[in-house]
Amino acid sequence: MFLSIKKIPVVDWSSKETFNFKPKISTFSYLCFGLMLFGFGEALLVVSTTGNSPWTVLAEGASIITDLSIGVATFFISVGVLSLWFFLKQKPGLGTIMNIIIIAIMLDITIHLLGSPSNLISQYFMAILGVFLVGLGSGFYLTANLGPGPRDGLMTGLTKKTNLPIALVRGCIEITAVGVGWYLGGTVGVGTLIYAFGIGPCVALGLFIVDKIFN
Repeated sequence: MFLSIKKIPVVDWSSKETFNFKPKISTFSYLCFGLMLFGFGEALLVVSTTGNSPWTVLAEGASIITDLSIGVATFFISVGVLSLWFFLKQKPGLGTIMNIIIIAIMLDITIHLLGSPSNLISQYFMAILGVFLVGLGSGFYLTANLGPGPRDGLMTGLTKKTNLPIALVRGCIEITAVGVGWYLGGTVGVGTLIYAFGIGPCVALGLFIVDKIFN
């Protein structure tokens, strides 16, 4: 079963080195494809109006007080998180940089083009689809092996620095993002809970699908 997956699959287009700034075209293409799916899924949660993922709650809250778009707010938050890597002695990869750029762009494009569904069932379907696409996108993005996203690097860096369990560190980071974002006016709701409980299984499913297709 996909829920038993314990490691990232290695396929023929996976980069052999994490800090590879000249990957194969196929590696870079699948990386970008995965990040586009990831950003599209995040945007579907926003459009569903049922509640955003923790970091998009923060981005929406920041966009409200700054008049920036959610995508642009996400970009600046990601850059801010990345700047903390310096103190944690973390190294960004090509995937880290593309994560910041592509997800921000996909958020703004999708939110601009799609309207919120008119009925509750459609809204929740969109939210569930969004979480699934984030998981599937993660499957491609992680398999490319070109460096962690800004938030993942913050998590691993803080774990090394504090020697606390990774689950506790990640939980504190996510709760902080949701709390600050909600205080600023970001949308927290059932969709946020769907994301919180569904993202782990969906990432595992995404890795399983990539492994089955390419191995």
